[in-house]
Amino acid sequence: MNLNVVRTRGELRQRVDAWRRAGASTIAMVPTMGALHAGHVALVESARRACDRVVVTLFVNPTQFAPNEDFAAYPRTEDADRAKLEALGVDVLFAPSTEEMYPPGFATTISVAGPSEGLESAFRPHFFAGVATVVAKLLVAGMPDQAYFGEKDYQQLLVVRCMAADLGLPTEIIGRPTVREADGLALSSRNAYLSPDERARAPLLHRSMSEAAQRIAAGGPPTDALAEAVAAIRSAGFDPDYLEVRNAASLAPVDDWRTEPLRMLAAARLGRTRLIDNIPVANPA
Repeated sequence: MNLNVVRTRGELRQRVDAWRRAGASTIAMVPTMGALHAGHVALVESARRACDRVVVTLFVNPTQFAPNEDFAAYPRTEDADRAKLEALGVDVLFAPSTEEMYPPGFATTISVAGPSEGLESAFRPHFFAGVATVVAKLLVAGMPDQAYFGEKDYQQLLVVRCMAADLGLPTEIIGRPTVREADGLALSSRNAYLSPDERARAPLLHRSMSEAAQRIAAGGPPTDALAEAVAAIRSAGFDPDYLEVRNAASLAPVDDWRTEPLRMLAAARLGRTRLIDNIPVANPA
């Protein structure tokens, strides 16, 4: 099949309306910034299995980048992405311009408290307002029944879920597990920035987190386990921004380690690449 590419919100609404009139009962959306990898493919395949029609969006969103971040350098590979999506049976690729998403005079920003507080926000205070705003615009444009996001960006997933619920958007936000390389490195478009030496060291982030999670689950002091993990990644040349365990449902600080659902989240720089990761943590025995 030929992949249909649309560039405006009006065109996307027309496509979705036509599907609804033709009897499509479920429509999925997979928002991306392109440079598609196996993690994106897994999201699309999940959407394809669950829904009658699938829209993938491709938009490198400027409002979630700070002036000193990599907006200009972020990989843009639309032709390759289109080929992958066509092979996966995607129905429509929505690839708008910046002017389409943020026309002259655009002045609205969505701010989400709750799960956005701390962690990424402490280092990228602009980030979640940019994400919440653009995802809300995408969901309003397509009005999908489901939207698929990877758990690799766990805090983002909870922020989007909170935003959609609070605004009463009729879209179920679906999270799917992180896809990893064989050595444990979480897939990310930014992994392309890693030098060969950095790529060899990068899996230590996930390995150190997993070891800390095992110590916590075995009943070891959480502060000691986290401190040891931070020391391990520092010794490998990482510059950590944070490595914390939070309540997995709310991302609030943990009050009761034995009863609350737990999630470990980390961000660290390796050379010029900023890696993020997260894993579930079992309650101490």
